[in-house]
Amino acid sequence: MDFNLSGKVAIVTGGGGGLGAAISEVLAAEGANVMINYIVDERKVMEFVESLNKKYESKAISLYGNISDENDIDNIFNKANEVYGKVDILVNCAGVWPKAYVKDMEVKDFRRTLKVNLEGPFMLSKKMVNHLIERKSKGKIVNIVSQAAFHGSTSGHAHYAASKGGLVTFTVSLAREVAKYGINVTAVAPGIMRTSMIGDNPEKYIDRIPLKRISEPEEVAYTVAFLASDKADYITGATIDVTGGMLMR
Repeated sequence: MDFNLSGKVAIVTGGGGGLGAAISEVLAAEGANVMINYIVDERKVMEFVESLNKKYESKAISLYGNISDENDIDNIFNKANEVYGKVDILVNCAGVWPKAYVKDMEVKDFRRTLKVNLEGPFMLSKKMVNHLIERKSKGKIVNIVSQAAFHGSTSGHAHYAASKGGLVTFTVSLAREVAKYGINVTAVAPGIMRTSMIGDNPEKYIDRIPLKRISEPEEVAYTVAFLASDKADYITGATIDVTGGMLMR
């Protein structure tokens, strides 16, 4: 499917690994220029960007930036404007997934999870919205949430689930605010994906998945690309379930 993304500019946070890398590659394959934000594994990210630029005609670049730091966020957008002259798509994918049961959870870990997973997307989205309004341009914001936003966690990730639940509601609220500017804000809720985040034995989750298989990151990435495209211009405020049936809301 041609998502008509040629010439579009996307920022993908956490874009150098796991789901973020899959999103970055699908967007690049569809013709979008991609700024890949990262905070770890610099050498790996550089190699990934180089591979994208060899495979596709679009232009990918990498940029270090802590999404919980407002100055770094300013730098990300300034660099995007310097290199590409604009930003059309923001994908808030970066996040942390610490483990601790509430009875043992450190307050600092709870706060950091919300700062990265919820406050970071808020600050990035605010910057994106003002950028688009100033340009008098339509645009897309896609937030990566989780099935845990709706089901909660039984495995020591209550802070993660809380941050993603907040991001779902933030998505709805922001979508309502900015619809009049032609800005669409949506979310994608993955389930169990074959990434390093899920550990060495993802098959243990099979019984929880009606489709009885683990998703590949690319399957989620194509949903993100669709929402970032003009094919999804009439979708806003929605969270798309890509969980293999774990939600079925």
